[in-house]
Amino acid sequence: MPKAKGKTWRQKFGYNVNQKRLNWNAGRKAAPRIECSHIRHAWDHAKSVRQNLAKMGLAVDPNKAVPLCKRKVKAMQVDTEERLKELVRKPYVLNDLEAEASLPEKEGNTLSRDLIDYICYMVENHGEDYKAMAPDEKNYYQDTPKQIQNKINVCKRFYPAEWQDFLNSLQKNGMELDLSDWFTSHLPQAEASPWIKEDT
Repeated sequence: MPKAKGKTWRQKFGYNVNQKRLNWNAGRKAAPRIECSHIRHAWDHAKSVRQNLAKMGLAVDPNKAVPLCKRKVKAMQVDTEERLKELVRKPYVLNDLEAEASLPEKEGNTLSRDLIDYICYMVENHGEDYKAMAPDEKNYYQDTPKQIQNKINVCKRFYPAEWQDFLNSLQKNGMELDLSDWFTSHLPQAEASPWIKEDT
C-alpha cells in the first residue's frame, strides 16, 4: 500500500544543539538510582565510580581492598601503600553507614487477623489436642494436625512472653478467656498489631 503524500518527514540535523552535552545528560538520566541515601547525597557525577568510592573510604573491588592469603608479601605491601595514598575526603559517609549498621534490627514478624482468630478458636475449644482440631468445622482449609501444630508454634515463636502469660491465665480462668481479647489487653498499644480488633 503506497504512503500518503506529504506524510514522510525528513530527519534534519540540529546544528544549534550541543550534542556532547545532550549525550551527557541522557547518560545521567539513564544511570541507575543509588539506593543508599548516604552514598547518593555524597555522589559526584563528574567523577568515576572508583573515584567517588575512594573519596568515601569504600572499595570498588573487595578482593583488592582485602588481599587474599595466597598473594605474595611484596604485592600486599604495595597494595597497602597505594591505599594509604588515597585520601578519604568524605569520612562522614563511612561513619553514617557504620552507625546505621550498628542499629538493632526491627522485628517485623506479624500474623494475619484470620490466622489469629483461627488459633484463638482452636486453642479455646481443644487445648493442645491437635487431632481433635483437624475435623473441626472451623478448619476451612482442612489442615492436618501437624499443620495446625505448626501454625500454633509460629504464634508461640512470634509472641513468646504473651503466649506464656496467656496459658497461665487460661489455667486460672478454666479456658473461658478469649485469646484475641487477652492479646489486645497485654500487647503494647504503641505498635500496630494484627491482634488488636478494630472497633467498627
